[in-house]
Parts: sequence; structure tokens; C-alpha cells
Amino acid sequence: MPEMTLIDAIREAMDEELARDERVFITGEDVGPRGGVFRATMGLYDKYGPDRVIDSPLAELSIVGIGIGAALAGMRPICEIQFADFIHPAFNQIISEAARMYYRSNGEWTVPLVIRSPYGGGIGGGLYHSQSVEAFFAHVPGLKVVIPATPRDAKGLLKSAVRDPNPVLFFEPKKGYRLIRGEVPEGEYTVPIGPANVTREGDDLTVYAYGMMHYYTLQAAEQVAAQDGIQCEVVDIRTLAPLDRETVLGSFRKTGKALIVYEDNRFLGYGAEIAAILSDEGFEYMDGPIRRLAGPDVPGVPFAHSMERFFMPGVEKIADAIRELAAY
Repeated sequence: MPEMTLIDAIREAMDEELARDERVFITGEDVGPRGGVFRATMGLYDKYGPDRVIDSPLAELSIVGIGIGAALAGMRPICEIQFADFIHPAFNQIISEAARMYYRSNGEWTVPLVIRSPYGGGIGGGLYHSQSVEAFFAHVPGLKVVIPATPRDAKGLLKSAVRDPNPVLFFEPKKGYRLIRGEVPEGEYTVPIGPANVTREGDDLTVYAYGMMHYYTLQAAEQVAAQDGIQCEVVDIRTLAPLDRETVLGSFRKTGKALIVYEDNRFLGYGAEIAAILSDEGFEYMDGPIRRLAGPDVPGVPFAHSMERFFMPGVEKIADAIRELAAY
């Protein structure tokens, strides 16, 4: 299997879906000749033309509103929000319209819409280019929220998102765009939206993570295995909504200890819901406190690289948290 970066896998998924289905189109800021701010759509404008790879105004509300209307008319739009930090002007369109259309029409109308957006820190983007917003949207019934951690999953999950009859928010860890590499199958394939993935087997404790934190967690797991003999099971959540409760609980029943890692603010972050599920439905298997490792509760990710590294969970912080929990 060929190896590629996360961003290349995402681009290849869009390329294949544009070729497969003439209803698919891409719209967003600078997605055309420039290829997007991270070059995710590079080359697609030249290949498919201005009617299918469409530059938009700097207006996220408009991007999503056009996407919803086009989806209701039978198209399959992929709307790019340049940074997840700027998705908030479209919040009402996403929550009140896209998420609820199927429900309020009693199943008569669907909104086959994908909203792609890079999220998270790690690139020195500061307060306005580093936010993690996944918890806002995972809270809303009617939305599917996907965050890939590997190139294989990025391609397969994005293709599934394009084919889904209802709205999918597809958040991409931008720190990993060119850092995360992996094998991607040749030929046609998809990865189903929903199932989590056990990416490392272990018996001592379970670490749950997604996106860039999964990448760091695997490194931390190997470090504590080599240095301390601790064998972690690692679960890549992949689909935040709907959550694969069975895989999440199944691993906890096996190990009895859980560490949940995410880079969003700790308070009311996505990991809090996983902790609640484990406490509610896995209490009898608990062999230690359910721990969360996340970003601090401050208004934004610092711009300075030294402060940003302090803010974000990394390999060493995760490894230390694993050691502490394993020793409990």
C-alpha cells in the first residue's frame, strides 16, 4: 500500500468523490486556484473547473447556507471552513437548519452536507487559528462529528461522509496534515462512520483519544511500555457523534482504568462525556479513577510556541498521566 500524509489522503478522497458523483462540489474560501490555505484542494480546480470547485466570499454563514440549500436541491456539497475558529458565524445554520431538517420534515428532507475544517493547535496560530470546537457540535442531535487520526481513516471516513444522507462535520487536526503519515489502501474503499478503532492492545489501562492526541498517545504508549512495562490499550474514537459506546465500554471492562486525552479546554470538553458513560455504565469494572488530560481552562491557545507547548497535551504529559494512573 502507498504511504501518504493526512492532507494528501483528504485531497485524494475529494478527488475520487468529485470523479465518482457529478453532484459533488466544493466551496469555501480560497479553495479554487490557490488550493486552500493548507492546499487541501490543490489541483482540483484545474481538474474539475470553477463550477465544481468554487471560491466563496469570506462569509462562513453564506458558505454553509449555500451548502444546505444545494443539499436540499439534491447536490452533495463539501463546504470548507478555513479554520474551525471561524465556524461560529454559521452556527445557527448548522444547528437550527442542517441538524434539524430531517427531524422537522418527518424524514422527507435530507441534508447530505459535509463541512470540512482544520481544528486544534500546534502550529503557532494563536487565539484565532487554534481552537477545538468539536464538543459544541457533538452535543447536537442530527449532526455527525468525525475526526480522523490516520491517513487511511481520513480518506475512508471523508468518502463515507460525502455519501451520507445527513450533515457531517469533518474536523481535521491541522498539526498532523503533513506530520502524520501512513499506508492508504489502493482502489475504492470507505471507512464507516460510527465505529471506534482499537489501535493498540493492552491490559493495564485504556487511553481514549482522537485526532492529533491519538498520534501523541501512541508514542506515549510505546514509551511507557519500553521504560516501565505498562501495556496501554489505545482507542481512537474517530467518530465523536454518534459515539461507539460498545467499543469504549468494552475496552474499559477489559482494563478497568481509563485516561481520556483531548486538546480542548478540560471543563465540559468531549472527554467529560466519555468519563460519564464509563462511570454510569462501567462502574462495576472500575479499578481506578477515570482521568482526563486536556487543555487548561483559559480563553485561547497562546501564540508563543513555548506557551502553546505548555497548553497542549503532548507525549511526555500523556506518558506521565499513564504512569500515574497505572500506579493507582
